Amino acid sequence: MGPATLFDKIWDIHVVRSIEGGPDVLYIDRHFIHEVTSPQAFDGLRARGITVFRPGKTTATADHNIPTREQELPIKDELSRKQVETLNHNCSEFGIEYFGLNHPKNGIVHVVGPELGYTLPGTTIVCGDSHTSTHGAFGTIAFGIGTSEVEMVLASQCVLQPKPKKMKITVNGSLQKGVTAKDIILYIISKISAGGATGFFVEYCGAAIEALSMEGRMTVCNMSIEMGARGGLIAPDFTTYEYLNRIPSVESRPDFKSLLLRWRSLKSDEGAVFDRELEFDASKIRPMITFGTNPGMGMAIDDTIPDAESQGEGKASFLKSLDYMGFKPGEKILGYPIDYVFLGSCTNGRIEDLRAFAQFVKGRKKAPGVTALIVPGSKRVEQQAIREGLDKILKDAGFELRQPGCSSCLAMNEDKIPAGKYAVSTSNRNFEGRQGPGSRTLLASPLTAAAAAITGKITNPADLLKN
Repeated sequence: MGPATLFDKIWDIHVVRSIEGGPDVLYIDRHFIHEVTSPQAFDGLRARGITVFRPGKTTATADHNIPTREQELPIKDELSRKQVETLNHNCSEFGIEYFGLNHPKNGIVHVVGPELGYTLPGTTIVCGDSHTSTHGAFGTIAFGIGTSEVEMVLASQCVLQPKPKKMKITVNGSLQKGVTAKDIILYIISKISAGGATGFFVEYCGAAIEALSMEGRMTVCNMSIEMGARGGLIAPDFTTYEYLNRIPSVESRPDFKSLLLRWRSLKSDEGAVFDRELEFDASKIRPMITFGTNPGMGMAIDDTIPDAESQGEGKASFLKSLDYMGFKPGEKILGYPIDYVFLGSCTNGRIEDLRAFAQFVKGRKKAPGVTALIVPGSKRVEQQAIREGLDKILKDAGFELRQPGCSSCLAMNEDKIPAGKYAVSTSNRNFEGRQGPGSRTLLASPLTAAAAAITGKITNPADLLKN
């Protein structure tokens, strides 16, 4: 046995059986489900006359369809209400832990898992949601699966999965003022494209990654799939242990000390071979923003949109994207008026994100004409924000703290961006119509969103940061 990558170490001990010339049968330690991708999976179990194999390994939460106002009332949208009620019924029938609307542990699935201590280093995690890669921040193999695979995991606690290739992305150096974890990942995606990591599982390392908080690391891993990767992970370290040590359900475990010893071995060995390696200098990263309709179409906020001729075979789709956005090649968008701001999602809906936004707008006022959707990622984040007085800071500046949910990330509730309107969004995708039919999404960090909210236009947050 030669030197092994972190990915190999975790994957190989979870392989139940390898199918010759085919995928591996991979054991799954934790399965998360929500209301959108699970109903057909439960129907499949019923049709086969079987039950959930290990119900204690599955956790459910309602997040995609739920409203972010008046959650104490019945959900108005009939389809959304039916999906949430179906999840409740399925979990009750099959004995699965469920955090429904108004439950104190409710929230976005990829926010809830880590904060409750369900996301632990060295484990495998799946969910019928592409941004399951978020959990990789803890040194886990975490990836999204389809509905048929959700049924497979419910039935067997395993999933058929081909082993991905391995990529190492190193980010060394220190970040400039106003640059965040969100800017790091938007920068990387802009450099390698929205398909540049297709077929790979990415390990992030380097001084700039190690300096990030757990919230920042989750942001980076969350958007791994936006460059085509199967997932992303970061080796656990003291920052990881400190985060987990603050979670009562983890810290009080009788085997916590032995777990710590095992977690300390979870790192790639010296000389471990990756299929591809890339390195970036953190000091060159400036606040980022997207200008197109895929996350790879990003640039430094004070740059100009690239020339169409530089796109080669992608010229036609590039111009189509700009036409949808109402932009032109060679144009600067710094100072461009915006209509909406969205702070939230499994990318940037954690307490650290709300703190950063609130601190930025403190003593300032929301720009007239800007509609802001400030949505915590979970009930726990919401309550923490209220305890810290962030709701009052936001209110004084003209903002409203809403109730938790996926909200305007994918607009499956009422939180839609109207056609033709521009939204500076801290979410993860800027596809056509993602935030509502005809909506125009510009992905950015919480600081850049805050700067846009108080100026009413695309603004470099570094120019407004208080020293």
